[in-house]
Order: sequence, then structure tokens, then C-alpha cells
Amino acid sequence: MSNHEEFIIAPDPSNKRLSTSVIGIDHEGEKIETRVVHERALTLFLNSQEVVTMMTIGDHPDLLALGYLVNQNMLPKDEKVTEIEYDEDLEVVVVRTKEETNFEEKMKKKIRTSGCAQGTIFSDIMESFEKVKLPKKAKLKTSWLYALTKKINTVPSLYLEAGAIHGCVLCEEDRPLVYMEDVGRHNAVDKIAGWMFQNKINASNKIFYTTGRLTSEMVIKTVMMGIPILVSRSGFTASGVELARQVGLTLIGRARGKRFIALSGKQRIEFDINPENISEEDSKHRRKGGKT
Repeated sequence: MSNHEEFIIAPDPSNKRLSTSVIGIDHEGEKIETRVVHERALTLFLNSQEVVTMMTIGDHPDLLALGYLVNQNMLPKDEKVTEIEYDEDLEVVVVRTKEETNFEEKMKKKIRTSGCAQGTIFSDIMESFEKVKLPKKAKLKTSWLYALTKKINTVPSLYLEAGAIHGCVLCEEDRPLVYMEDVGRHNAVDKIAGWMFQNKINASNKIFYTTGRLTSEMVIKTVMMGIPILVSRSGFTASGVELARQVGLTLIGRARGKRFIALSGKQRIEFDINPENISEEDSKHRRKGGKT
């Protein structure tokens, strides 16, 4: 089994709809050809109500729509979705539910986040954030962590091919399950949330991996999804750390090669392998687009 085949859903950097080749010059004035990702507008409707217009690379619009609604508390996890309609020409996706919905008041209370491509959350999410109880029995073996980072960082992806994009991966033990990418990390998270909603996935034993920064937005979304462990190859923000400690989320950053730093939830980490037996990250598996 190849690294790519181990994923239920993996990135598809060969999809010509997601990126294109552009000619330019490098630092020495030499002609070069490089890949750049596309950005497309996608307007989301919940039944007859327009909710938001998102900038996205354009893959998995159904999962992105579902995940956005779930993560914004607009779609309860027991809600019956009767239909999802996507019109590529109109750049519109419509999620239809069995029960009537109305979120006019809720939509007046948006909070702009630090997420690229204009991430937002709604203020009532913060009201329920403190009530979330993450599973205390969940664990992360360091052998799983090292195996995950190697598998994720070596699978072909737009992140490695073109940069200017974020990747998020849902994992269980040492197995990466679903790897989503998008221009905004919140979109990549929402696609995974949509897949979990659609497939009724238990979050209590899952690990969430992201290529992006561990911001308050990433912590909030991970916690609201019920996932107890969040890992990134990038760094932290103070507010992200504070919120993680507040709810007991295991927060691990700068996970590259044999190295990582845990700033919250260390009680879930089981050191079962000597890091001296782990090789450092190969430079060819670092993002072409520069720092995250």
C-alpha cells in the first residue's frame, strides 16, 4: 500500500481545476515555471437563506458547506439534511434540511478571525465553547505522532507543490484518514467537519493535524468538533494556547521530524519511543511557498 492509498481522502495536486502553471523569473532573473492555486467564490445557502460567500479552491463544495454550517452551530449534529445542490456555473451551494431554519439574528453577530480568506465565527459559539467537555481518556503516543507527521508531510499535495494553501488532516492513532486543503485553513477544517457529519464519525479518539498556525480559531473549531488533540507543524498564538488550556485540549506545535512542543494537555501524551531513533525532516518535504 502506498502512502497515498492509506488515506480515505487525499489531496489531488494533479487536478488542473485546483491550480495552474505560471511563468515568471527567479532571484537570478532566470525564467521559471511554477504552480499557483486558484481561488473561487462559493456562496452558501441554508434552505432559502443566504449565509456566506467563501473564497475556496473549489473542491468538495458539499463537504465545505456542511462543515461550515456545523462549525457555526447552524446545523445540529442530529439535523436531517435532505439535499445538497451545487451549481458550478453559478458558484452556489444550497443545503436543504427537513426542519425550517432562520438565522437572521445570529448572522448579525459575526466575529472576524485571524484566518486567511476572511474567516468568521459567530459570537454564540464562544458562549457554548466553555461548556464543551473533551474526553480525558484520549491519548497520543509519540510513535503515532512521528508516524503521522512523516506520512502527511510526504504525501503529494498542493501544499508541497504550490504553497499558498493550508492542509488539515483527521487522524486516528498513527493513521491519517482524511486530508483536505484550501486557501483558508478554516475551509480545510470545515471540509473535514462536513465529512465527519456526513459519515457520523466519532471524534473522541481522533487527532487533528494542521499545517497552519495554532490560533484561537483553530482551537475553537477543533474543540467544537469534539476532537481532543490538535497538532501543527507551525507555531502558536497566545490566545490559542490560553483557550486550549481553558478546556484541556492537547495542543502540540512545531512538530517537524523528531521535534515538537506541547503547551497544553500534556497528560494525554505517552512517550513510547526514543526520539533519537527518529530522523529529521527532509528539506524536500517542506513547503515550496515559504513559511506558513
